[in-house]
Amino acid sequence: MPKQVSLYDLSILSEKERQQLLTRTESDLSGFIEKVSPIIEEVRKSGDDALAHFARMFDKASIEADEIAATKEDFEKAFDELDSQLIEVLEFSADNIRRFHEKQMPEAMRMMEIRPGVFAGERVTPIDSVACYVPRGKGSFPSVALMTAVPAVVAGVPNAMILTPPGPDGKVDAATLVAAKIAGIDQVYKSGGAQAVAAAAYGTETIPKCHKIVGPGSPWVMAAKQLLSDLIDPGVPAGPSESIVLADETANARIAALDLIIESEHGSDSSAFLVTHSKEIAEQAGKIIPTLWEKMGDERKGYSSTVLSGDKGGIILAPDFKEAVRFVNDYAPEHLEILSREPFSHIHKITNAGEILLGEHTPLTLGNFILGPNAVLPTSKAAFTASPLGVHDYLKFTSIGYVTRSGYPELAEKAKMFAEYEGFDGHANAVSDIRNHFLSSSS
Repeated sequence: MPKQVSLYDLSILSEKERQQLLTRTESDLSGFIEKVSPIIEEVRKSGDDALAHFARMFDKASIEADEIAATKEDFEKAFDELDSQLIEVLEFSADNIRRFHEKQMPEAMRMMEIRPGVFAGERVTPIDSVACYVPRGKGSFPSVALMTAVPAVVAGVPNAMILTPPGPDGKVDAATLVAAKIAGIDQVYKSGGAQAVAAAAYGTETIPKCHKIVGPGSPWVMAAKQLLSDLIDPGVPAGPSESIVLADETANARIAALDLIIESEHGSDSSAFLVTHSKEIAEQAGKIIPTLWEKMGDERKGYSSTVLSGDKGGIILAPDFKEAVRFVNDYAPEHLEILSREPFSHIHKITNAGEILLGEHTPLTLGNFILGPNAVLPTSKAAFTASPLGVHDYLKFTSIGYVTRSGYPELAEKAKMFAEYEGFDGHANAVSDIRNHFLSSSS
């Protein structure tokens, strides 16, 4: 018997039931943290040998410790075996992503005169080393390679690399290698999961130690990032995929059903909801979705049907559109698609979302692959405070100050009062007559 799409009526749910809908797969990582701890320790102790061991154990890839780095020949073979049209698509996508992120780049340095003779500003420099994590377990993701690597290159990171699990053949996915080269990165290493995070945090004989790691991953990756956050910046919290399709009464129910499936097919740990106040759209979409499953391969159909018939996905019927929007903002989804004849009329109502795609000609598929804005987005309610991956994640900002002789006296007098109130004698002395004496005696 075919699975039925889950339907939730917000008007009759208890607060506990509503809160349950807001939870994600990685909301509680305690079980994963227990499992990844020994993996991390083994990588710390044994380096490349541990990475090869875990590749054989988890990825079923027969590789040795001296085969972790992708070679020049690997890149050449990848270009040879990949369809030329797909290479063109990767180049097209990279160009859009590059254009978008180049516009994000701030000035290298800016200064402003706060008061006469008082200047303050910022200097922007790239982070020295960043690892871009590209998952593979439920498919190959050259799109993630582009989304993580292109902004790293645009930002000018001098030591950017890609970590990705090897396939059973012991090789890196060909399209991922091509994407890396198109983006401008030639350091690609065969390592995935918690062991890859540990490799980037500690460094191994082959993989350089990095200051930061970016990119989406499984709860195993998320747990490892959490455990190693004192050694490596874990970047935007990007776990299993999640999405909401928000539809008002003017939306096309068939499009809503079609687009709800997009993120649900990533894996059984994904989350995907259609949220609407239209009973007609909810009922129509619920009937259409099983017919769309029949147009999918068994694996992706299995993932989607599991998600949309479980408690992490389905259709949510709100009593009115205001309540539908409230649920979206409480959920703070990674991906949000607004379906309406006038989608721009709703955008100002949304306060928490990783991305917002507007209208029936902007499906999540475009955002994931080719539109230009980054598709590595905050998950598990992180959109309350976090932003999509961008060039700013590969940059650091250093404050700059410069005070002239004429600008100094006013600031010194007021700063001295601050220092005395807070009880810092050294601070106060540094802007007192002692300084004036030292300055005058040296001139």
